[in-house]
Order: sequence, then structure tokens, then C-alpha cells
Amino acid sequence: MRHKVTLLPGEGIGPEVSAATKRILEAAGVQIDWEEIDPRASGTAEKGQLLNTAAIESVKRNGVALKGPMATAVAGGAPSVNVALRKTLDLYANLRPVKNLPGVKSRFDNVDVVLVRENTEDLYSGLEHEVVPGVVESLKIITERASTRIAKFAFEYAKRSGRKKIHAIHKANIMKLSDGLFLKSIRAVAEKFPEIEYKELIVDNACMQMVLKPEQYDMLLLPNLYGDVMSDLAAGLVGGLGVVPSGNIGDQAAMFEAVHGTAPDIAGKGLANPTALLMSSIMMLDHLGERSAARRIESALEKVYKEAKHTTQDVGGKATTAEFTDALIAALPQH
Repeated sequence: MRHKVTLLPGEGIGPEVSAATKRILEAAGVQIDWEEIDPRASGTAEKGQLLNTAAIESVKRNGVALKGPMATAVAGGAPSVNVALRKTLDLYANLRPVKNLPGVKSRFDNVDVVLVRENTEDLYSGLEHEVVPGVVESLKIITERASTRIAKFAFEYAKRSGRKKIHAIHKANIMKLSDGLFLKSIRAVAEKFPEIEYKELIVDNACMQMVLKPEQYDMLLLPNLYGDVMSDLAAGLVGGLGVVPSGNIGDQAAMFEAVHGTAPDIAGKGLANPTALLMSSIMMLDHLGERSAARRIESALEKVYKEAKHTTQDVGGKATTAEFTDALIAALPQH
């Protein structure tokens, strides 16, 4: 079956890891017609416009996108393209599976947790202003609608994937109304899934527990800000953002992306590790129903990492992007 997929190559090392991922998917026999486009509005775009309208239309038309890393300025500059894409396309569920890869050194070897993060509101609503000079106010938005739909997504995913336990992460002891509404909405959904164990944890305790005993977690369900922080924390337990995937899923479209940085210091040098984007593309293949190809690529990836002969510098190897890609293609099991 042929698929049409929007490719948003990204910036910095983005085009390199995107090209490597395309090669591997093609070698695995997946038939994809790529519609490649830059998601950031060009300098000639209407003043104040952040996203390329053609990119948004492409994702809406195709229903699926694969995205490389995009740079975001800190404390100034343009707003985040990443956040704008998720909000504009209403990709309300951020799905982040975190699991050890064989051969990657980490402090734990038994991590297997899925984080589900609400993707459209909370402090990421971007509603902030200067009240008076020296005083800035940011609005944290939590709605019953968004909290309920992310809870439904998480519990349905757990049931479909054989996951047995969900922890809702919150700070309702302090933010009694906002995080309180988040919990109230989840509890109503949890009652409809009695086969899945439901627990709640305050976010600071959850972070401590994560770095002490990550194997106690099966799935975490989080509002936007805590989800951003804890998903990166979890990634750090298995080797970092370069070896974990991410999916942003809505009712009408899905975008799978590498969530690491653009690494401008190595861009164009052929040293980038395409693993994160490749793992995200495996999630994309599952989403497209290409499960056989997904498992074959997954098997090849694990083999390359286990042998550790053709891994890139960021994970302790010496291979170039091309050498890693060639090794993975050679390791693909036959149809």
C-alpha cells in the first residue's frame, strides 16, 4: 500500500536525519510518497506569521507527518514552531514511549514507561503579559474538555497496548482549581476502565520516584508542562533525547517527530544520529498499519545497537550518519 506523508525536515541536523530515515524506510519496502516542506514561514511571508500555511494544509491533507528538529529561541525571538504546529493541528496527545536500547549505557536497564502528555493548553497556551514594568503574568489554562479527551486517549491506549497501570501526575495540593480539574476529569474516565489500575502522584514526588525506581511506572498521564519536563527526565534515564521517539496525535492528523535539538555544531558534518527520528518513524508506521515493516526496522535497530560496531559518536561509537544508516539497512530482516 502506498502512503502520502508530509515531511518537515527541520533545521540544523534535521535534513540529515530525515534523509537517513527516508533511506531506511525505503529499504524496508515501505511505499511512501513524501511531500517535503518547511513548516516555518519564510521571510517574505505576511508579517507576524509563524507557520508556513502550505505546510499546515499538507499535513491536514495527508493526515500524517514526520518532522525533524526545529530551533526555538530562548527568552525572546519568535514563538515555538513546534508548539504552534501542535496547537494549529489540534494534536492534543503527545505520546512518548521511553525504553532502554541494548548497548546504550544508562543508569537503569529496566525502563519501559509510556508518557501521555496533554499537548494544547496549560501554561503552553502562551497567554502572558506584563502587568506593570517588572511584573509578568502567565495564565495556566486547564479545561475539562481537554483533560477528559487526553484521559480517554491514555486509557484507550493502555487497553489496546496491554498496559496495566496509569499514574496521573499533578500539583493539586497547591493548584487546587486547575490541577484539581485535571484530576477530576481523569477520575471520571478511569471509572470506565476498571481493568486498569489508576493512581495519582504529586509531580515533585513523581520526579524523585522516577530517578529512584523507574520500573514502578507503566504509564504516566500529565498536563502539558509537567509532561514536557518528565518526558525529558525519563529520556535521560535511557541515554537521552537522541534515542527516544515522540508522536503528536489528534483526531484528524498525527505528527511524529524527533524532540532533540538541532545540534548546529555538527550540522552538515555527517555525524548526526538519526535514531530518534527513525524510532518516531516506527511509531508512524504502526499508525499507518505498516506493522510488519515497523517490527523489521525495530529489529535491525536493536541489532545495530547491540553489536555497537556502527553507532554514532553521541552514544559512544565512531560511525558517521551514512555508516550507521548502511549498517541498519544491512541488518534488516528479509520479508
